[in-house]
Amino acid sequence: MEIKVEARKMKLASPKLAASTLEERNRALEMIGVALEENKDEIFAANKVDMKNAEEAGIAAAIMKRLKFDEGKLKDVLGGIAQLISLPDPLGKIQLGRELDEGLTLYRVGCPIGVIGVIFEARPDALVQISSLCLKSGNCAILKGGKETAETNRVLFRIIYETALKAGMPEGCMLQAEQHNEIDELLSCDKDVDLLIPRGSNKFVQYIMNNTKIPVMGHADGICHTYVDAEYDAAKVIPVVVDAKTQYTAACNATETLLVNRKAAAESLPEIAKALTEKNVKIRGTEEVSGIIPCEIMGEEDFHTEYLDLIISIKLVDDVTEAVDHINRFGSHHTDCILTENAATAEYFMQMVDSAGVYHNCSTRFADGFRYGFGAEVGISTSKLHARGPVGLEGLITYKYKLYGHGHIVGDYAAGKKSFHHKDL
Repeated sequence: MEIKVEARKMKLASPKLAASTLEERNRALEMIGVALEENKDEIFAANKVDMKNAEEAGIAAAIMKRLKFDEGKLKDVLGGIAQLISLPDPLGKIQLGRELDEGLTLYRVGCPIGVIGVIFEARPDALVQISSLCLKSGNCAILKGGKETAETNRVLFRIIYETALKAGMPEGCMLQAEQHNEIDELLSCDKDVDLLIPRGSNKFVQYIMNNTKIPVMGHADGICHTYVDAEYDAAKVIPVVVDAKTQYTAACNATETLLVNRKAAAESLPEIAKALTEKNVKIRGTEEVSGIIPCEIMGEEDFHTEYLDLIISIKLVDDVTEAVDHINRFGSHHTDCILTENAATAEYFMQMVDSAGVYHNCSTRFADGFRYGFGAEVGISTSKLHARGPVGLEGLITYKYKLYGHGHIVGDYAAGKKSFHHKDL
């Protein structure tokens, strides 16, 4: 398969998908949900092959959790599809209406981005989420998943694409790339692919950014922080810290670094360490931290580390200002949390931390499109242009300006025969 040829076909098909009605796209999503449920045995059988191959290849246990697609994951993706169906249509939404002059009316209207290439990690549920989001938002999607779940992805894509066609979606609304060399071919499709969303390691994302002219949206690292302030509530701290670190360690929104106010350290750290150790979390900390709890001593530059495993870094800070400075220096601008009962301190933190998500008294694991009510997400963006944070429907929409006139010409305004009155509608 030549990606360039297929991308050209998708570019031509994208206006047809963009012109589909909300009812048609929702119907396609409903049918996809039913088809996934009806074919779950085939999906699970393919996933068992991937899991067996991964185990034989010595894939780490934390990553193996991502590869698995079972009844629980199926339930989650079906819930995401149902949530997507319930959301209003982002296409055709009038964002601005303005009469420039009598009979000359301007509208800014929501429309799809067009053709989106998504290169994502070996997580089968991501394929379902991404394809369903692109379909709902009217975008054609080129999907390239990780090789570790090749069998599962192949079955999932076939079910989803064939069902979409049965529902009346245009041929070419989706494409699956399976070979690694197809990534480089995809990167050269700057005339036909409108956006790339890479998900993976910092090295991988940087490679994508440096080797294509296509706009790239996404995030490289997920170095998230939780800061325990001097005015903390002990009943909240341990459940939140434990959840943020251990609920799903392989996720990019899991907390990697715990910052603790020095005034709270002697009292809070031993209890936090005990709770984390009971969950098999390995603790790394500065020499100062090692004087309070047992830990492996780490250097300052080690705070750049994203573990994606049962390991956490701990550092003591004087106050919220030092915590913010540390986060803005070492963090990845993803999601960071403060645990405090002081509203003013919390507000300072949430204003000054330069991240896509800033939280007060809750786990960083809430940084997720499904939990935000977006139905799902194609990824989490740490950039500041177009979309930031979990990217759901709104992040996959751009807009166009539609101007309606009655023979109006600019020459009349340049000559002073007519003038604009810019009346908002």
